[in-house]
Amino acid sequence: MSYTLKNGKLRLVHLFLMFLGMMSLIGKAENIISLFPKNRFVPDSIMDKVYSSASIYSNEVKSYKANMYLKGMVTVHKKNRIIKYIPSMFKLEDSISNYMHESISELQYTAPSIYDRKIKAMVSTFKNQRSEVFDIMDYMKFNVYSSSLMGDKVLSPLNRQSRVHYRYVLDSLSVINNKVCYKILVHPRYKSTKLVDGYMWIYVDDWSVHSFDFEGAYGLIDFRIKAYMGNTPQTKYLPCYMDIDMHFRFLKNHLQMRYSGWLDYSEVKFKELGEIIYIKKDKSKYNLSNSYTLTCDTSRLITDYKAFSRIRPFPLTYEEEQMYKDKMERRIMDRKKQVKDSIESLDMPKSQVFLGQLGDALINSYDIDLPKVGSINCSPLINPLLLSYSHRNGISYRQVYKYNKLFYDGRLLRIAPQIGYNFTKKELYAKADVEYVYNPRKHGAVELHVGNGNRIYSSVVLDQLEAMPDSTFSFDGLDLDYFKDIYVNLSHNIEIINGLTLWTGLSMHWRYTKSTPELDARVRSRYNSFAPRLRIEWTPGMYYYMNGNRKINVGSYYPTFIADYERGIKVFKSSGEYERLELSAEQIIKVRNIHNIAYHVGCGFFLNQEDMYFVDYVNFANRNLPQGWNDDIGGTFQMLDGRWYNASSHYVRGNMTYESPFILLYPVSKLLSFIQKERIYAGILFMPHLNPYIEIGYGIGTHIFDAGVFVGNERGKFTSIGCKFTFELFNK
Repeated sequence: MSYTLKNGKLRLVHLFLMFLGMMSLIGKAENIISLFPKNRFVPDSIMDKVYSSASIYSNEVKSYKANMYLKGMVTVHKKNRIIKYIPSMFKLEDSISNYMHESISELQYTAPSIYDRKIKAMVSTFKNQRSEVFDIMDYMKFNVYSSSLMGDKVLSPLNRQSRVHYRYVLDSLSVINNKVCYKILVHPRYKSTKLVDGYMWIYVDDWSVHSFDFEGAYGLIDFRIKAYMGNTPQTKYLPCYMDIDMHFRFLKNHLQMRYSGWLDYSEVKFKELGEIIYIKKDKSKYNLSNSYTLTCDTSRLITDYKAFSRIRPFPLTYEEEQMYKDKMERRIMDRKKQVKDSIESLDMPKSQVFLGQLGDALINSYDIDLPKVGSINCSPLINPLLLSYSHRNGISYRQVYKYNKLFYDGRLLRIAPQIGYNFTKKELYAKADVEYVYNPRKHGAVELHVGNGNRIYSSVVLDQLEAMPDSTFSFDGLDLDYFKDIYVNLSHNIEIINGLTLWTGLSMHWRYTKSTPELDARVRSRYNSFAPRLRIEWTPGMYYYMNGNRKINVGSYYPTFIADYERGIKVFKSSGEYERLELSAEQIIKVRNIHNIAYHVGCGFFLNQEDMYFVDYVNFANRNLPQGWNDDIGGTFQMLDGRWYNASSHYVRGNMTYESPFILLYPVSKLLSFIQKERIYAGILFMPHLNPYIEIGYGIGTHIFDAGVFVGNERGKFTSIGCKFTFELFNK
């Protein structure tokens, strides 16, 4: 008894001393608070310390390895039939509103921003565990000290350059881990998908973050992220526990996902004194394989519930265990129903069965992955998201099918047929791209491209154009003989050294038009061409990593230089000798993380022409099939008449795009809550009769569509204005 009383007295003394210490700390903090202005906005002197510390802490961790356990709960608040046609959506059951999902992963990070995740085990109560709608890996890429968060989707409030977008308010103070902490509220100055709202607890002694609670919206998802940083010297700059709450809303569908994540760090390496963390421009550092060594081995992926239970770090609640039991009962009932339906279908009229299958093909998407066959992807045939509009081409529709087969040694077979229809020109286009990568370590591949190209006129028309003076030039006054085109391009490419790719192949065209006496008096109605082709692409300082036998390029600080040479020769009844040479350079420069500048400069020439030929450039062409916004928006002229692309034996052009979340729409905060990116476009073209052609434009990017307005200027006179619109929902 005396021993207990003695220890009890010691404990009381210890608690009393702790209380005095805490009061002393709070007293010091209150003295600091008294210096704050009455509006409680955090003064610049305090925020400067926070910004300076964050800039240091953002690169303090050089690399780490961690085991990550995620547990998620999906609740279906509202749904309708539309949700079935959303790409990569979970397979939801009619009578089930709550679903469970768990995973155990190995996570590896290498500064400045390389994350790699290997899923080791995964179980859920879904019928189909594959989904991208709720892929939360971007939400786990949360270095709160960096200039941007969630894979460059959001501007960090701890970045000095972002201070113009946020307001900071001191809410309260507290003592956490025997240290005084400020609770600083963070409010965006205007609604934007690039900004967050919430609060963070900041230690006063070293201005590091104890925890944060941020919410925002990006695309169709409203999110809230709450995280606690580690409390050891190894983990104080890293999150150890995260709560993520996401709401997915789309056309009266409402799904909520609540995730909890625990990270157990097995290895943390810090920057050495004086060391600068960036990808060093050093040949020996081009291979980043050590940062990309983790891959998901599906043959060893644990998906069995009992096996997962043996490695689960935390036990489930009774309600969570019951969800897995209910799933097993539903699977038994489904098997019985499938047997019953197969028997009933034998008695159903064949016409009714066919109509049902046809209806499924029109409105259903397909994503089939068979280990021995490969993966097949096809979007629904009736899909408004595949439509696009531009002033030059009008309304177009595109349908793409994809087949991929990845072999065990890294070899890859890709087949991608696609069809498109232009409602304005009333033309149907089709093409098929086949690629077989036989040497993945060197990007060694054989490619075959077949399709029907743009309508084109011959060099006879080109001679007429060159003879016309600028003052009287007009396409409308010419009788253009358009030829239809069927092409076959066969090629072989190989990476000779890192960043230098040699492309050799053959380009064959069959061009034809309707024969008439007037046409036959000038040219023939059918022309064939056969041309060996050589293309060299060089990207200095290309960084890469090896995934097994596959070499995967990451990027470079330098532009990509391209030289494309083609020579038409008279073999196999082909006509027309010519030489085509095109040179270009292109690059995307990242400015302040989420601001990008992209440029493309190039020129092209047709040389040594004999007989009739067709001016058909590769890098300067009018695309007939509609493309996604980023596929062609920065490298083409949206307002240029399509006939100009085949109207000169030479051209020189340059295009530039500046992309940022904040350019012109600062005063219109309601629009910023919907718009993710703004873009400024500029382009210039030099060729006969267009010296120069200048085009400028302004565009916006949202999670549903991208749109732009463009103005064309020919020889100093504004000649056209138009727009381009593409659906981008679920394409990003």
